[in-house]
Amino acid sequence: MTDNRLAGAAPGELRRNALGVSAITFFVISAAAPLTTVAGGAPIGMLLGDGAGLAGTYFLVMLIILLFSVGYTAMARNIKNSGAFYAFNVQGLGGMVGGGVAIVALLAYNTMQAGIYGMFGAASSAWLSTQFGVTVPWWVTAFTAMAAIAILGYRNVDLSAKVLGLLVAGEFIVVLILDLAIVRKGGAGGLSTAPFTPSLIFSGSPVIASLFGFASYIGFEATSIYSEEARDPRRTIPRATYLSVFIIGAFYTFTLWCMADGEGVDRLPAALKAMDDPTRFLFLLSDRYVGNVLTTAMSLLFISSLFAALLAFHNAVARYFFALGRERLLPCSLGSTHSRHQSPHFGSVLQSLVAIVLVGAFAVTGQDPVLVLFSWLTNLGTLGVTAMMAITSLTVLAFFHRNRDLDASILRTKICPALSFVLMTLFSIQAIRQFGVLTGASTTMAVLLPFSLVAAMAIGVMVAARLKKTAPEFYAKLGCPRD
Repeated sequence: MTDNRLAGAAPGELRRNALGVSAITFFVISAAAPLTTVAGGAPIGMLLGDGAGLAGTYFLVMLIILLFSVGYTAMARNIKNSGAFYAFNVQGLGGMVGGGVAIVALLAYNTMQAGIYGMFGAASSAWLSTQFGVTVPWWVTAFTAMAAIAILGYRNVDLSAKVLGLLVAGEFIVVLILDLAIVRKGGAGGLSTAPFTPSLIFSGSPVIASLFGFASYIGFEATSIYSEEARDPRRTIPRATYLSVFIIGAFYTFTLWCMADGEGVDRLPAALKAMDDPTRFLFLLSDRYVGNVLTTAMSLLFISSLFAALLAFHNAVARYFFALGRERLLPCSLGSTHSRHQSPHFGSVLQSLVAIVLVGAFAVTGQDPVLVLFSWLTNLGTLGVTAMMAITSLTVLAFFHRNRDLDASILRTKICPALSFVLMTLFSIQAIRQFGVLTGASTTMAVLLPFSLVAAMAIGVMVAARLKKTAPEFYAKLGCPRD
């Protein structure tokens, strides 16, 4: 049994000193789902975006995320709160904006997770059919995974970290084996640096390509979400943030370059267009350069990659529920922790219920788990997170303008946040304009889905306004650092 004194947390608090740099990094990378991105998202990004130039696009996106991270980590050193973006925005732009961002975060992460359940259900059902000849509806495997994630999320956080560590390590290993095989054999016609040239990066539709790039970093906020459970958070959170971005960015850039060379830079667009299912592209490369054994392992780890992402988002949402319940923006019961596991167990249960409702609604109405559930909701989640990043860049400027004594660096507190705000805002606008193309949704849904984020922001502002009126003493303490 876990001893609260050894865990370093008082009753009602999250488990203190439970996570180091590596554990938090695994949470971020798991949410990014590396194998899912390179197998599922990247081929579509190449097809709809800029072809072989996607490798260069992902490198540029990494630089933009690093730019955002400069101000983000500077503020993270001063605010330890599992509410993360919510807490930052309260401290920078006030309780009203913070309340709005909190509800946007809940909508974004819940829809992101629900969408991934669609892909998980489809992929795992297909795998069972191929390997064992067993026909299982996609929603059966999705709800089975949901039950396992509910158990892991209910227990202490280091158990989830250990599970994620094993799954993520497997993902990296199988993809890097393929990457090195392509490099060793010189690709289809020799290794080329063309994917990193402006002519390819800005060919086709670079906006859509960059949208896929930003989607690959969703879960980035997890570094601050776990700040109350981190060891020495003033050092751990910045290190985990930069390490996560570098690992994800380098892995994606290198792998996408290898994929382009594996098919041949010039032949890639035509090859993808000729495929009935572009998401099979990575597996076809595996068959060609390594063999069936690696392809089989990759197929199984593709499913585990989705499971790891689901678990990472579950934990993130549970901690958001906990933070908002603790500060009375949501029912107070959510702001308590399990007496033994020190986990946000009520938040975990609520997140599981939300997932059941969202996934169940698409299953009952007979919607396609990939083309509708996955496509609609993961893109909505991506848009929500990038919009929050734009607002958070602005809040970094406001926070350090009022607290100039906390950091004297103009680069960290002014220049980088300002540039990040401009870039993230432009990206969010372009994402809204291209939402119909990205999701394949009807014109009506392409408007209603992004509008739901505006509605969530408005609801959050109203909830914060009500708290200010009914309990001003709690409103005044919103988003405060938790020592």
